[in-house]
Amino acid sequence: MEKMTTTINKMQMGRKPNNKKGFTLVEIIVVLVILAILAAILIPSMVGYISKAQKKTAIVEARAVTLAAQTLTSEDYSTSTAPAVDKVKSLAEVSGTITSLKTPGNKVTSFKYTTSDSKYLVTYDSTQKGSAKYAITDAK
Repeated sequence: MEKMTTTINKMQMGRKPNNKKGFTLVEIIVVLVILAILAAILIPSMVGYISKAQKKTAIVEARAVTLAAQTLTSEDYSTSTAPAVDKVKSLAEVSGTITSLKTPGNKVTSFKYTTSDSKYLVTYDSTQKGSAKYAITDAK
């Protein structure tokens, strides 16, 4: 019996200890597959949120243009002319393009605003009610 025990001990001396720490390859692959599925679900929805935020930013910039144009029109009440687009852009602090600015009777009635990246076109029409005054479309 002693001989067998010494033989087993000699065989075990050359081996590494049998620690079961760490993950198996199958476990790592399963985790990666789950992460890939989650990414495939979440990325398209995140793109939608980004697009909505860009549209809201364009509308906010158009509202700033409306306020700036009305402010300049009210300041220059006696001349009954539309304010210069450069002055409106400067006062509104926007970098997009303003076209078709109309101010009959010293009131801003309509204009078109294209964002600086030329992605969205916001059309303002004062005859509409509520949020419908600002119509947004893709400029491209």
